Amino acid sequence: MKRTAENTKGRVRESSTKEANQKIDEALLHSLKAYLSANKTDLTERIKALEKEWDIERVLEVNASTLALSGVLLGAFVNRRWFILPGVVTTFLLQHGVQGWCPPLPVLRALGIRSRREIEEEKYALKLLRGDFSPVPIPVTAEQLLELVRK
Repeated sequence: MKRTAENTKGRVRESSTKEANQKIDEALLHSLKAYLSANKTDLTERIKALEKEWDIERVLEVNASTLALSGVLLGAFVNRRWFILPGVVTTFLLQHGVQGWCPPLPVLRALGIRSRREIEEEKYALKLLRGDFSPVPIPVTAEQLLELVRK
C-alpha cells in the first residue's frame, strides 16, 4: 500500500506553516521534558487532560457551525444580507474537508491548536513514560521520546 504525506504527517501539518508546526513541536517537547521524571499519577492526570483537549477539527467545526447558525438567525431576523455568512463559512468548511486547508487554519495553528494526531503523539509518549508499553526501553530525552512515538 502506498504511503502518502497525509498518512505520514497529517493534512493539517502539511497545510500549516513551518513556523506554526515548529511552535507546536516546541510546546510538545517542553511538555514532555516537564514529564520525563513525573510519577504515574501526574502522567495519568496529563493523559486525561489530553483526552479532553479540543483538536483543530473540533474547533473548526464548532466555530463554523456557530457562525453559520448566527448568520441564519441574523438573516432571518435582522437583514437578509447576513445569509452571506453561512454561505462563506460552509464553503470554508467544505474547502477544509476536501483540501485540508481553509482560511481560519493558519490563525488557529498560530494560536497553538493541535491536530488530533499531535495530541495523540503526546499522549502515547506519556503512556510510554508511564510504562504502558513495557518492555520498550524508555528514551532519556524528550526528543528521543518524540522520535520513538513518531516512528
